[in-house]
Amino acid sequence: MKFKLLIPYLLSTLLSSCYITSTQSLQTTIVAATTATTPFDSDGHEIQPGLKYYITPAQSNDSGGGLSLAIRGGICPPFVVQENTQLSKGLTLRFLPLDNKQNAIYLSSDLNILFNAATICVQSTVWKLSNGVGSGGGGSDDMVAGRKYYVRSGGIIGRPGVGTVSNWFRIEKAGDIGYKIVFCPSVCSSCKVVCGDVGVLEENGKRWLALVDQPLVFTLKKA
Repeated sequence: MKFKLLIPYLLSTLLSSCYITSTQSLQTTIVAATTATTPFDSDGHEIQPGLKYYITPAQSNDSGGGLSLAIRGGICPPFVVQENTQLSKGLTLRFLPLDNKQNAIYLSSDLNILFNAATICVQSTVWKLSNGVGSGGGGSDDMVAGRKYYVRSGGIIGRPGVGTVSNWFRIEKAGDIGYKIVFCPSVCSSCKVVCGDVGVLEENGKRWLALVDQPLVFTLKKA
């Protein structure tokens, strides 16, 4: 009789234990996802330095396609643009961290971004911030609040300091599944820079990447 009475108690204890374990496992998964320090591609893999990726808008509406390069005002090096149609994947990109010994890309950390492509211009395809005229320079002397700043190529890999401060960007989390690119380098403590989100500025039928109020929210797909 005592044995029969113990069965419901043991069964209840076992079910409670399974529920607690399952709940703890779910909570651990949620915490891990919300506290991730590295961006992930669309397959759930960490973004790796040097590998090629496509940037794809996180929204499925008419929000343009991938990223590419276009000449502005007939002057090299070309500027970074978003393709007008979602059907175009654009060019592949690579991300290189400030510390070239890192085996992963981290959120909110300084990095170089470059296209894996050749252009008609002799300059590199490394991203840098520019005021949209001339060569744009590599330093921060001409950065003034309220001025338009575009993203263009022609930057330099590495060499952190005053001469390359405009070449450093960051990847930040944006929403549940998306990311955004931010310009706010920390490689030069004495430099005065204009921080902001990188988004799309539509001018003359082109979707130029620039510092704007509304960031371009995207996902990353390995090429």
